[in-house]
Order: sequence, then structure tokens, then C-alpha cells
Amino acid sequence: MFLFRLLFQTVFLALGQIWANKGRAVLTSLGIIIGVASVIAVIASLDGMKQYVLGQVETFGARKMWIWGYVPREMRTTVSWDSVRMNLSEAERIIENCPSISALTPVTDGRWDVTAGRVTQPAVRVTGIWPEWHEIENRTVLRGRPFLRIDEDERRQVCLINEKAIDELELDIDPVGDFLLIDGRRFLIVGIVETKELGPMFGGGEAQSEVFVPFSTAYTMNPYDWILFMAQLRTPELAEEAREEVRFTLRKARNLGPEDADTFNLEILQTAIDQFNQIAAVITLIAGGVVSISLLVGGIGIMNIMLVSVSERTREIGLRKAVGAKPSTILLQFLVEAVVLCSFGGAIGVSIGQALILGLTAIPDSPLSDAQVPPWAIMLAFGFSGGVGVVFGMFPAIKAARLDPIVALRHE
Repeated sequence: MFLFRLLFQTVFLALGQIWANKGRAVLTSLGIIIGVASVIAVIASLDGMKQYVLGQVETFGARKMWIWGYVPREMRTTVSWDSVRMNLSEAERIIENCPSISALTPVTDGRWDVTAGRVTQPAVRVTGIWPEWHEIENRTVLRGRPFLRIDEDERRQVCLINEKAIDELELDIDPVGDFLLIDGRRFLIVGIVETKELGPMFGGGEAQSEVFVPFSTAYTMNPYDWILFMAQLRTPELAEEAREEVRFTLRKARNLGPEDADTFNLEILQTAIDQFNQIAAVITLIAGGVVSISLLVGGIGIMNIMLVSVSERTREIGLRKAVGAKPSTILLQFLVEAVVLCSFGGAIGVSIGQALILGLTAIPDSPLSDAQVPPWAIMLAFGFSGGVGVVFGMFPAIKAARLDPIVALRHE
């Protein structure tokens, strides 16, 4: 109880000293203010940039995996690119032997002239897919129906188009049931899928026409197109398990020996996201450490002003010791005053840092629009500024506690 009352009185005494020397207190804590504001602003900005990048990356889907054929550099004189192309038997093997994969579709892209009535659009992207594409891409069918397995099995000449194609091909508002000519072949429009907007990081911009046809139909139109597989993991946590399962299955299917390099590549978006999170954490730590140097500079200023304060209040210290104040009480008084001064600077620094972040988020189309000061950053800033007060206030406090009361009372 006594210690609590002493601490309470010491805090109010420290606040009184700060109020009595307001200008000096602000100038003294300027280093702390700048340091805390910098830490807050940098951490929040990096966190906002991280959220922006992750938001852009996850437009592809965090559970996606891409698999494609690849000729290692050491095999390029003996192995052809055509021989490493993915094929449907490999797709079936992956589905059967990789429990971490929930869905898979082969994908082939071509550029064909598409005609609707009197309007022809050259080099429209035509993509061959399985019905599982709908589950993997999660793109809503706005009108009509999605692809069915019977469309694939019977190689039907049906297609899906996106909303942009309706405008560019000057189709009816509801073109389901109309026909298109794709490279001279007649296709029935069975559905309209939403247009997927990519972020500017990945070349996003004005949407373009897209046409989707059953994979088997696209393959008959051009059996030499490059094929890749797009798969979906059951959960993002299974990324490494899925990688090893697919790798084992494809190596076995291609009769690759222990010494042979993989003749395929695979990429999992979740793996890239995890790596980016690790890199972002390191960058945040380094950047926070660099700007924290200003807190140390501010701490030196605090120590300097506290030494001046001890010198100015030597007679006060001597008088307090003469009436019975213990050295520990004097030490606590000056130590608490240093901590309160640093905390005062920390509070102003947090306010300035928050104001900076609010200004950045208010900029139109700013990549930092989602930036916000995380609670842990505020606690870190206050904890660090309080720690600076303890470390750099200790020497002046010890000096005050060790003053001889007789010498102190004689001090002019």
C-alpha cells in the first residue's frame, strides 16, 4: 500500500515538473515523438502494403496449383518439349492418387476469330476446360448453365462467354441460346460467366472477351496446343503434402529414375503466400529496428535533460533527504519522471503516427487504403519508450540518490 501511494505521488510530482517546464519537456521528448511516430507509420504502412499485395495475389485463389510440362536445361538436347506435355492420363492419375487435391481440370488456351452475326472479333481467347473449372475458379454463372460432364464426354460444340464478350460481339442482353462461330465452327452459347478482374499487379485493367469451350472440343480444334493442369487443394495447409503427392505420381507416370530431373513444374499459390508473409515479417522487423534508432537518440536527450534537472534541483534533493527521504525514494522519483516524460512523448508520437496513416489511407486508389495501426505496434511503441525512460533515466536517478544531503543543501 505504501509503495502504491509513493508511486502515485511520484507520478503526480513528475507531471507537475513536466507542466512547469512544458516547452523544455516537448523539446526534450522530440526524439521520442519522432521515433514512435516513425515506428507506428512504418509498421502500419508495411502492414497495409502486405494486405494489398496479398489481396492482389489471392484474386487467383489461395488453394490453386498449376502443373505444366518442362524440359530441364541438362535434357534440352535429348528431350523434346512435345514429349513432356501434360496429357489426360496423367490428369486421371493425379485425381486417383492425390487425396490432397479436391478438383482438377486440364486447360488449353487458343486465340481464334469469333463471329456473332456481322461482328467479328479477331484473336479472342478461347479456353478449353473440364466442368471442374467452375469449382476451382469459383466464377458465378450469371445466366444459363455451367458446363456438364456430358458436354465433355460428347465433345459438344457449346460455349460459355463472359460479360465483356456480350459488349464486344454486340450480342443481345441475354444471349443464352444464340450461336457463335469460333474459327468457322458453330457453337451454342449455354451460359454467361462473370468477368474476373485482375489487380494492376498482374496486368489487370480493362476486361477482355473470354470464351470457354469443353476441353475435348478445344483439343479436336487444335491437338497441338500446350496443356497445363489447374488443381485445387482441399485446404491451404495441405500445400506441401499436395506437392509431394503430385510429384510422386507424375514421376512414376513418366518412368523417371532416382537420378532423373523432373520433366514438369508445379506452383502452389499458398506456398508463395507463405513465403511472402515470412519476407514481409523480416522487412517489418528490420524497418522497425532502423526507425527505432531515433528512440535511442531521444533517450540520450532524456538522460541529458534529467542530469540538468538533477543539477537544478540539488537543494530540493538535499532538503528531502534532510527530512528523511531515503535514497531509494529519490531514485524512484527521478526514474518515474524520466519514464513519464518518455511516455508523454510516446503518446504524442502515436497520435502523429496515426494521423500520418489516416492521411495515407485517404489518398484515392492508394495501395495503403487498408493500412491501419496494429494494436501490438502501439503497445510496442509505448513499451519501448517506457524502456528508454528506464534505461536512460537510471543514471541521473542514481546520481540524485547518491547526493550527500549536506553538500546538496550548500549548493547554490
